[in-house]
Amino acid sequence: MLAPAKLNLFLHVVGRQPDAYHQLQSLFCLIDWTDRIQITRRNDGNLQRLGDLGWPAETDLGLRAAHLLRDAAKAKGEQGADTLGADLLIEKHIPSGAGLGGGSSDAAAVLMGLNQLWGLQFSREALATLGLQLGADVPFFIHGQAAFVEGIGERMQSLEPACEWFVVLVPAVGVPTAQIFRDAELTRDSKALRISDLSDAASAPVWTFGHNDLEPVACRQFSAVRKALQTLQTCGQALDLPLQAMRMSGSGGAVFASCADRDQADKLASRLAAQALAEGQQIRVCRRLIRHPAH
Repeated sequence: MLAPAKLNLFLHVVGRQPDAYHQLQSLFCLIDWTDRIQITRRNDGNLQRLGDLGWPAETDLGLRAAHLLRDAAKAKGEQGADTLGADLLIEKHIPSGAGLGGGSSDAAAVLMGLNQLWGLQFSREALATLGLQLGADVPFFIHGQAAFVEGIGERMQSLEPACEWFVVLVPAVGVPTAQIFRDAELTRDSKALRISDLSDAASAPVWTFGHNDLEPVACRQFSAVRKALQTLQTCGQALDLPLQAMRMSGSGGAVFASCADRDQADKLASRLAAQALAEGQQIRVCRRLIRHPAH
């Protein structure tokens, strides 16, 4: 299975709930930067992730997703749920702590893959509800196509933007999401939108609408993010891209440029290559995916 990354074409924080969760509005899209996941069924009740995790197994989102789905199967009264097991092998390519949703995408892919492999027949809506327990981005990946996302990630309306090509630049720093949201200077009162407000922007080949409220905070806290964005903006404007076409995804640190076509994206990537190598940054030309590979 392939688990794709996402970009937030814009991300507005429109409020904060009493439980401290933030109310967001964002346009999510899938891109062709993917992790690769291999799932092998076991019938002995064991769930394990193979390979070098690089972090404690109990915090691994893919493994947590497997346990969550099996618990849901038990609660549903599925016969033989106690014997459901699997080996998970996740080949990581999406950078962690970059605002690209790699861990959440892995969790969503495991939920969808095991749902099929174990023959559980949970609906996508049911899987999305489970996935929200793992992270706010997981329901989007189960939804599996570009969407206007609201709330804490639980409300989605499909919306396909015309923009197709992106250059993604990832600085050599991991950005903790919770740290960004805790910042006292984070703007939490952006004006709420309706999906109809996005119709003109969605038809444009280069995305320039809105902004990312988390970007100023991440740039202030992490100089590597600020420098990456400045470099991207300088190179992008040299190719006549508007400044608004370049911004941060999610809570960072990945930044991206929306490009008019593949040729413009390749030219921008070439301009960035030398400095990206010197700074230890990752650079990639990405294309928007219409559907999740698992759909």
